[in-house]
Amino acid sequence: MTNDLNPLTDTPIDQYTHNHSFFLSLALQEAWRYQLLTFPNPAVGAAVTDGRGALLSVAAHREAGRAHAEVLAIRDAYIRLSGDGTLAGCDDAFLLHEELLKRAKTLFHDATIYVTLEPCAHVGKTPACADLIAGLGFKRVVIGAEDPNPEAAGGARRLRQAGIEVVTGAESAACEALIEPFVKWQRTGRFVFFKLAQTLNGILDGGTISCETSRRWVHAVRSKIDTLLIGGETVRQDRPLLDARLTGGRAPDVAIFTRRPESIDRTIPLFSVSGRHVTFTRQLPEKGLVMVEGGPGTFFALRDEIDWMVLFVAPFVKEGMGYNAPKKFRLLHLCRSGEDAMLWLGRETRMGNGDRIPPIPNDE
Repeated sequence: MTNDLNPLTDTPIDQYTHNHSFFLSLALQEAWRYQLLTFPNPAVGAAVTDGRGALLSVAAHREAGRAHAEVLAIRDAYIRLSGDGTLAGCDDAFLLHEELLKRAKTLFHDATIYVTLEPCAHVGKTPACADLIAGLGFKRVVIGAEDPNPEAAGGARRLRQAGIEVVTGAESAACEALIEPFVKWQRTGRFVFFKLAQTLNGILDGGTISCETSRRWVHAVRSKIDTLLIGGETVRQDRPLLDARLTGGRAPDVAIFTRRPESIDRTIPLFSVSGRHVTFTRQLPEKGLVMVEGGPGTFFALRDEIDWMVLFVAPFVKEGMGYNAPKKFRLLHLCRSGEDAMLWLGRETRMGNGDRIPPIPNDE
């Protein structure tokens, strides 16, 4: 294979280098499927290609304490290259590290791994991904975003010390946007997102709107959050349970956003959940991962403190109550959730000027 020269450094690059953005985009798409479900870990995706640039695997971190994206992508690539399926379905990080190092031998010496976030360099609930990649002798690692966590950072340096080519800068803005909830929570102690379901014509009321797939995601993320803040009018009208029964998860503590706590019927199902703490408030919690559910009144009362919106759009129209679309949010990611469209929206002015993720100018 003939190598070209990088015009900036006069160093050779192979013909597949221009595909870095493409493979990182695949890893990003997979990571967004588990956004917030990995809390308190960041969402991370990874992809592995062989020496000819052919895609072998794409994977994402799915749950804190389980194998990271790099390990799952390497596991799947190993299965494809070797035909050994005995590790399929395993997400025990320590076991996978041990077995892959023992079994893979030289399979990855010409391979490239693409990771949306710098591979971790510390041992905690899981081993260091940088050590696994180095131990397997990958040819190249392409990293989308540096790790903002000082405890886990240093993977790129460790990989370079092991003689592995490390490429940074590709899709960096998109990869940094992916980890914004983690960065904001780590630096301020809080991340707030508003969940909303609407029809195609922006109607919010009149019973269930989103499909079962979307509702299952909501239940899954409820089991990860610290607090669910719900609008008082929504509680009065819908009399919700607000648990995580569709996924068998932990029901979150609930804060009811209202000026009139005396008007809330204490027989509403959300009060009957065992182990749950219910409070009344006129402000957001100061700490933790906070999900807000409610109608237009709750949104507009809290819109200046909301970091992200998660918007489910159902594929039908009907009559009912709508709302004005917020001007201070922009589209971060769009995907399908069963029959619905799932939109991730971020504030146009997000984090402080001293943070790694730069603020986006407000046009208002």
